[in-house]
Amino acid sequence: MQRTPPARVGDHPSDVQTPALLVDLDTLDDNIASMAHQATAAGLALRPHAKTHKSVAIARRQLLEGAAGLCCQKVSEAEALLESGVEDMLISNHIVAAQPLRRMAALARRLRITTLIAESAQIDLLAAAADYAGATIEVLVEIDAGDRRMGVADSEAILGLAEEVERRHGLHFRGLQAYNGPLQHLREQEERSHAAREAAHRAATLRDRLERRGIACPLITGGGTGSFATDLATGAFTEIQPGSYVFMDLDYGRNRTGEDEPYQPFRQSLFVLSTVINRAPRGAVYVDAGAKALNLDCGPPDVWGSAGLAYTKASDEQGRIEIAPGTLPPQLGEQLLLIPSHCDPTVNLFDWMVGIRGDRVEEVWPIEARGCLS
Repeated sequence: MQRTPPARVGDHPSDVQTPALLVDLDTLDDNIASMAHQATAAGLALRPHAKTHKSVAIARRQLLEGAAGLCCQKVSEAEALLESGVEDMLISNHIVAAQPLRRMAALARRLRITTLIAESAQIDLLAAAADYAGATIEVLVEIDAGDRRMGVADSEAILGLAEEVERRHGLHFRGLQAYNGPLQHLREQEERSHAAREAAHRAATLRDRLERRGIACPLITGGGTGSFATDLATGAFTEIQPGSYVFMDLDYGRNRTGEDEPYQPFRQSLFVLSTVINRAPRGAVYVDAGAKALNLDCGPPDVWGSAGLAYTKASDEQGRIEIAPGTLPPQLGEQLLLIPSHCDPTVNLFDWMVGIRGDRVEEVWPIEARGCLS
């Protein structure tokens, strides 16, 4: 961990040591409040996905705005975020290794823990862990919501898994997980909405079949930042689990609305602050933010506020920014804000998050769940 925070409360942004992860607090707060309001207005619970921010401070903000609980991907993330005061945690993953199972069962003695299954062997593992810990673990069957990934596609198999969970001591069937990650990034609005409606319809049909067999299905959870408006309107979900809405990124910005406009239901609040460290010849500068400060799986970042500057290449510790003809070149030592292409894994590269309000550093937060992989 970087022992020294990159800034102090009260600093001017120009005093922040770079590269640094910056959050515009006004925009962050607006994004959190907007999603909470829309979920409440639709009569659904909101369970934000904390794998995006990995931060106790932001989790607290979400819970204070009425979030029903948190969603995370790893047991270690859940452990790291306990200080937020969360009382209801969904570990939306398939936990099968011995140590994470034991730790998850221990957590279930302290708060409500729900996790996913997709086959009978997982039920055996979960039941054994719950029995050993003297705990109850809530269980969702993950259904194939259209992405052909880890969910179960066969309806009879889904019904059978729910029945088996109900028979096992230490486990309680809570409902269905219907999350389709790839649909969040389908570019056209109607394509995204259609895929979201299909996922919701499949989940609602399975809920009805379960209830006809006498198995209560109180929870259908899923959805995400790219499909949340449709998710809220389908009538199938009881809660949604978006994550990236707090920050946004370039990849979500590539989505379109029905009017062929950029998808901007929430504003960009996350940036990587960088410094120009070299003015190269032939129309380029280099900044101190390279591949170790920016996740690049969705492409390079953009430079905030300047269409004439293009981040074109990342080495480990530096990034090349090319200057379009007619664009004023940045000066040596000048700071540039970069918009990450993929927010979640970019956050995981940093130990600290610097919260800016106006021209002042207002918060400096450790990223408690950074590197939580187990």
